Amino acid sequence: MPALPILIVAFILGACIGSFLNVCICRIPESQSVVSPPSACPKCKTPIRFYDNIPMLSYLVLRGKCRTCAEPISVRYPMVELLTGLLALASVIRFGMSLDFIIYFIFLSSLVVITFIDLDHQIIPDVISLPGIPVGLVAAYFLTTVSLTDALIGALIGGGSLFLIAWGYYFITGKEGMGGGDIKLLAMIGAFIGWQGVFFTIFIASATGSLIGGVLMLFAQKDLKFAVPFGPFLSIGAIAYIFFGPELIFWYYHIAFR
Repeated sequence: MPALPILIVAFILGACIGSFLNVCICRIPESQSVVSPPSACPKCKTPIRFYDNIPMLSYLVLRGKCRTCAEPISVRYPMVELLTGLLALASVIRFGMSLDFIIYFIFLSSLVVITFIDLDHQIIPDVISLPGIPVGLVAAYFLTTVSLTDALIGALIGGGSLFLIAWGYYFITGKEGMGGGDIKLLAMIGAFIGWQGVFFTIFIASATGSLIGGVLMLFAQKDLKFAVPFGPFLSIGAIAYIFFGPELIFWYYHIAFR
């Protein structure tokens, strides 16, 4: 395990990047620049001072309110910062100070953005998923955890499997049951974690999606037509594979075929 100072720096850096991810989550669906103008209060539009933009800490100091207009600020902002900080911490523990750490943390950050945009707008932005496919294939050349061949097969299986599922559902019901964004997202995931990770991701996404979707339908008193975005569950599956997948697969085969 890396030394404690490295772990602390990784968490702080991750939280700071999480602050930028909040900007991406808010602006990408509106086709706005994520660079300019600087961050501002969503209510009064007053630019946020640098000392009011310290990840998590500023939210606590200001008690979750804008300094200027005193309107409440969504708790999601510090949650995204905390989540990204924890992902950076987990990544450096998993991969050490390596190129794998940098590549996978960038990938995980993109999944965070995709997840919250899909939750808010039920869309997965092509501006992330489509470039993510070739980026993942190029990254496979440098990664120690997946080969370029596995990445290429993963992208094809990832996109192709969901395409066939979506086409089959439409053929049987005459209705769209899965958006094209999910197909492109799983192709991107496959490019980064390989074909083995795709099957693991689909299994975890289906299991968690069925469980959480069922609970939401129960409390919302909706029928089976209740729409639940699938992108967040695909992201959960991919994250689970990066940190636990190979060990869980090895454990399963050791138990099942011993």
